[in-house]
Amino acid sequence: MAKEDFYKLLGVNKNASDAEIKKSYRRLAMKFHPDRNSDNPQEAEVKFKQIKEAYEVLSDPKKRSAYDQFGHAGVDASMGGRGGFGGESFSDVFGDVFGDIFGGGRQRSSVQRGSDLRYNLELTLEEAVAGTEAKIRVPVLVACGECQGSGAKKGSSPVICSTCHGHGQVRMQQGFFSVQQTCPTCRGSGKQIKDPCAKCHGQGRIEETKTLSVKVPAGVDTGDRIRLAGEGEAGEQGGPAGDLYVQIQVKDHAIFTRDGANLYCEVPISFPTACLGGELQVPTLEGKVMLKIPAETQTGKLFRLRGKGVKPVRGGAVGDLLCRVHIETPVHLTKEQKALIEKLGESLSGGGKYHSPQEHSWTDGVKTFFDKITG
Repeated sequence: MAKEDFYKLLGVNKNASDAEIKKSYRRLAMKFHPDRNSDNPQEAEVKFKQIKEAYEVLSDPKKRSAYDQFGHAGVDASMGGRGGFGGESFSDVFGDVFGDIFGGGRQRSSVQRGSDLRYNLELTLEEAVAGTEAKIRVPVLVACGECQGSGAKKGSSPVICSTCHGHGQVRMQQGFFSVQQTCPTCRGSGKQIKDPCAKCHGQGRIEETKTLSVKVPAGVDTGDRIRLAGEGEAGEQGGPAGDLYVQIQVKDHAIFTRDGANLYCEVPISFPTACLGGELQVPTLEGKVMLKIPAETQTGKLFRLRGKGVKPVRGGAVGDLLCRVHIETPVHLTKEQKALIEKLGESLSGGGKYHSPQEHSWTDGVKTFFDKITG
């Protein structure tokens, strides 16, 4: 028998967000639970399993993408045994759904991995392009040296929790349902600390500021991150530490802007150089180089200096430096300089008299800009 469309099963459209899919799944799981369908519990259980299978696919980005492209054929092989439950029993599924709703769930291991941390590292463009080694100071929870992370006073050990008797969960009655919740006394660990460590007060962890050395590879850019394994927070009950992620932020540069592997800058050139050509000294991240300016260069022209950009951190060819030239208008002119410019203007106009800038026109039969457009 052909399987029903997963989106239809959950009552959502193909553009539904993760939150919408989860909300619909919870609602349907409550609706079709066998305990709430005593008239036909077997049919309800079948429906419940179908809903669960649909949710497992649509809540996983990779499986959802495969399903959207190939339908059921794209995900059936990856779902595992027993009708798409990946080896879980019905009671496991029930625990996942209603543990999430009522705050319970499976027994939590007493040993918990520590949280991952993030550190924002600001670099100059020069540091990002060339690579560097940075020293950072990070406040972090580390395992208490006095009790070795157990939380119990030296020479003592945690004991079995008197509330849950070591199970980490207690059973609660919620209307129609009998559900398990995390034990409020031991918070799911199944153990109590009767004689807490004086240094960490039974927490097993203390806050400490660590100084770390971060090797930043050449070519990093804003948004890149570097993972330092095991440098995050220490885990509970002596559990392994999480990781530290160093997030890169490159500061704005006074001269250059970056776009991928290429660098851009704006370079002023004088009016005579633009007219007659010449050589111009331009900056790069490695020092100054000479740029040849051809005669009659217009403002805004872009010149490319190959290989003067950035070598990408993930490999590839070195980028280029692109220089955009802008012609500088001379200011604070002397009378002699003004006279020379007027003479130049008359020469360029074909012998016509050049008027003052306020008049904005050429005379004696010389066509204006708009005359040229209209023909």
